[in-house]
Amino acid sequence: MQHTTPVLDAPAPPALTPTDDPRPVELAALDGIVAAHDPETFLWIVFHRPDGGARIRYAWTTGGPALGDRIDNLAMAVGLDCADWLEIGDRHCQHSSRGRIDIQAYPLRPVLADVTGGIRAPEDRRDGVQRIIRCAAETTGQTPRPGVPRWLGVGPTLINPPNS
Repeated sequence: MQHTTPVLDAPAPPALTPTDDPRPVELAALDGIVAAHDPETFLWIVFHRPDGGARIRYAWTTGGPALGDRIDNLAMAVGLDCADWLEIGDRHCQHSSRGRIDIQAYPLRPVLADVTGGIRAPEDRRDGVQRIIRCAAETTGQTPRPGVPRWLGVGPTLINPPNS
């Protein structure tokens, strides 16, 4: 008995069509950026567009989401706010760029050490944050809430809340 292997036609390559949607390219770049960073890192990535606008994307490397949420829970429990988030973030942020893509990488273990170690923003930074908020409120005709806003987050639960 003779066996024959059916000949299957190879699938045609997908047709490339021009598009104004930058998302597929951004997502491909995002995958490469994430792969280039160490585990337990939070990434704040800004894609600058030719029209002068920008799109911000957040990503985490392996282990980053759980550690980021743990840090956020600790920070909120001890009352850290956005001035503290700026202070701690500035201490550890690693800036880089790829063409029109700006990358801020935050290794989360040192952030955790600062949160558990009680690092807080100095008063002049806290005052500066409040001045910026007052200025924005005056410009938009709003009344600012008292105090400094909450810790902004390094984990997906605070950064990407449901229904955001």
